[in-house]
Amino acid sequence: MKIAVWDTYVKRADGMTMHFDILVDSTLQDAEKVFQFGQAYLDTKSFDTEKLTSKECTFCHIEYPTDALKHEIETVGFSILEMENCDE
Repeated sequence: MKIAVWDTYVKRADGMTMHFDILVDSTLQDAEKVFQFGQAYLDTKSFDTEKLTSKECTFCHIEYPTDALKHEIETVGFSILEMENCDE
């Protein structure tokens, strides 16, 4: 399995910008599904953010996952790699 990395930047209501990657199976070609995964992640946050669209989320590259990451993607459909300003 290879994974596709979708680089994502979303504005928070407090003005900060969240940076995270959405990781999915590289065979997933439906960008709207990737956006849905990202929005599901944002919905778990206790703070408000802008809506996730193609403006905030773009395909970046393909890579090989670790076994744990592969298992998570096979089980849940996606994984999130938090980079910046993802916590309160």
